Amino acid sequence: MGGSQRWIRIATVMAAATATGSFAASPKPATVQPAEIRVGVDEGDIRGGDNRALQAAVDYVAGLGGGTVNIGPGRYVMRNALKLRDNVRVIGVPGQTLLVACDGFTSALSADGDANERQITIADPAGFRIGDGVAVQQQGSGGVEVTTATLTAQVGPNSFRISAPLYLDYMVARKATAKIAFPVVGGWNVKDVVIEGLTIDGNREKSQELNGCRGGGIFLFESERVTIRNCLVRNYRGDGISFQVSSRVTVEDCLSENNTGLGIHPGSGSQEPVVRRCRSFGNGQDGLYVCWRVKHGLFEQNEIRGNDRCGISIGHKDTDNLFRDNTIVANGTAGVLFRQEAEAMGAHRNVFENNRILDNGAKAKGGSGQAAILIQGHHHDLVFRGNTIGNTKPESAATVGIRVSPNTQGLKTENNQFPNVGRDVEAQQSAGGNR
Repeated sequence: MGGSQRWIRIATVMAAATATGSFAASPKPATVQPAEIRVGVDEGDIRGGDNRALQAAVDYVAGLGGGTVNIGPGRYVMRNALKLRDNVRVIGVPGQTLLVACDGFTSALSADGDANERQITIADPAGFRIGDGVAVQQQGSGGVEVTTATLTAQVGPNSFRISAPLYLDYMVARKATAKIAFPVVGGWNVKDVVIEGLTIDGNREKSQELNGCRGGGIFLFESERVTIRNCLVRNYRGDGISFQVSSRVTVEDCLSENNTGLGIHPGSGSQEPVVRRCRSFGNGQDGLYVCWRVKHGLFEQNEIRGNDRCGISIGHKDTDNLFRDNTIVANGTAGVLFRQEAEAMGAHRNVFENNRILDNGAKAKGGSGQAAILIQGHHHDLVFRGNTIGNTKPESAATVGIRVSPNTQGLKTENNQFPNVGRDVEAQQSAGGNR
């Protein structure tokens, strides 16, 4: 039989078998059950009261391709971050699963730390242990100029290997130091992660400060599709919740309070963030700090109250964001601040809709009367629609509803209410303001 005749016969047989049902149906693929493990102080699959037990559980589930780590009630003392892994859900018992930062310790470097070196030499090693999370910095360094790493080995009386290369040269002459400081929960280059039901205490009276570009009570860096839900972050020596260079991060139903830095800090090119139904109370800086290049975000139904600086601060290339149905009250300076930026770096096309922006500005300085909303610099096509902007009492700090920079273009104000202010909208005559 020729080749073409053979294939015709095979096709005929297959068609006939399909018509008569003589082929057995293909079995359905088995349902894959993601891994699940319990960790607790006194009971569970893994038992322990520190970051090592929690990390073992996360790493185990990640090694199986993903799943859920359930952390039971109790107090877990953290000497390093709980490092998140791809496709792992970390679930605590709300109000009962408590992760607490350990007491801090600082030592001067006794030898220069060179850029890309994976070792530090310190004057006093007494407070450090292998596995500790550390931050290395020097006088005048801040933001991304801080190196964060883990001590991986001790190679001499005063020297330790570290898990990451030093970001730059840290010089003894510039008073370089190493200190125990780390995010309590951290994700670096992770995807498809959920954090839920954790209470995080930063131990601010005894811990060391870490800036929000490198840390926070909860911190993400270069991560994607992460949900932080129903978590409480308090007393951290830095930002409560910070995520940098990350996309599609959702923070919902969380409380960030009494942290020394920013309450919630989306920044450094983070795209499409969602922050909803969160509370940011009594933090040492701004309640919500929208940092550089945050775009296409949604910020809704949040309460931002009693923070030392602004309620919301927004600026450098932060474009096309929507703020709606938020309550922004009793913050120290402006309820909303658009930071001083040149036109190419402006926060263009942001919309504020149906927000309550009241009783802000008690700590503000400068200007002929304080503004509930202060727009500095070059920002185009901003929309304020249906907001209540001003004060609940006649004699209050904010005497202007919206103070507008002369460089602002395309501003739209529609159906706003301005209770107890002297002027609804005022043109700003100089670069000053009430930051």
